[in-house]
Amino acid sequence: MSTNNLSIPKHVAVVMDGNGRWASSRFLPRSSGHVKGIKSAISIINKSIQLGTKYLTLFAFSSENWNRPPEEISNLINLFTRTLEKQVDRLMTEGICFHVIGDITAFNYDLQELINYAVRKTADNKRFYLTVAANYGGHWDILQAIKLMLIDKENFLFERGCHNLNINDFNRYLSMSWAPDPDLLIRTGGEKRISNFLIWQLAYTELYFTDIYWPDFTPLDLEKAFEWYRTRERRFGKII
Repeated sequence: MSTNNLSIPKHVAVVMDGNGRWASSRFLPRSSGHVKGIKSAISIINKSIQLGTKYLTLFAFSSENWNRPPEEISNLINLFTRTLEKQVDRLMTEGICFHVIGDITAFNYDLQELINYAVRKTADNKRFYLTVAANYGGHWDILQAIKLMLIDKENFLFERGCHNLNINDFNRYLSMSWAPDPDLLIRTGGEKRISNFLIWQLAYTELYFTDIYWPDFTPLDLEKAFEWYRTRERRFGKII
C-alpha cells in the first residue's frame, strides 16, 4: 500500500522518446514520427489536466540534439514553431500557463519572439502549468544557476558567506525554481536513463520506463503510469 497521500502526482516530467524509431519501423521519414509525437503530446496534456495533475514538463529538444542531421533539426524547430503558433490561443482558453526552459538564444529570432510572446500571454493562467524543455540540459541548468548565483553575489556570497549557502538558496536560480520537483518521470521508447534531464530536480522522483514509443503513448498508458505511481512508497529517506 502506498504511503503517498496524493494518489495523483502533482508534477509529471516526460522524456518523449521514440519518435524516430516509431517512424522507421513503419518505413516513414523520421519527421512523420515527430508530427505524430505532437499529437500524442496534446492528448497527454489533455489527460493530465483531466486526471488532476498540476504541472507537466515535456523534454522536447535536448542540448545534445544539435548533433542530429541538420535537416532533422530544422524540421523539429519548424514543427515547434508551427505548433506553438496554433496552440497559443488554446493555452489561454484552457487556462494553461506556458513555460520554456533551456537556452532559447540558440533558436532563430522568430521562434524566440514566439516563445516569449506565449510565455507573457499565459503568465497569469493558474489552472495548469505546461513546461517545454527546449535546448535544455541538466548540466546546463546547474551551471546556469551557479552563474546567476555568482552574479547575484551581493545577496549571498558577501552578505552571508559561501559556507552559509543551502539547497534552497541554490534552488531559486534553477530554471524550474517556480515549480515543485517532479513526483513522477515517464520515459517512453525503451531506454532506462534520464539523459541529462532535470538531473538536480529528479533526486526523489519515481522513474517509470516503458517500451512504448512516444507516438503510441496514449491517455490509457498515462493512467497505467499513474496506477504504478500509486504503488510506490514515497519515504524521502524516512523510515515508515
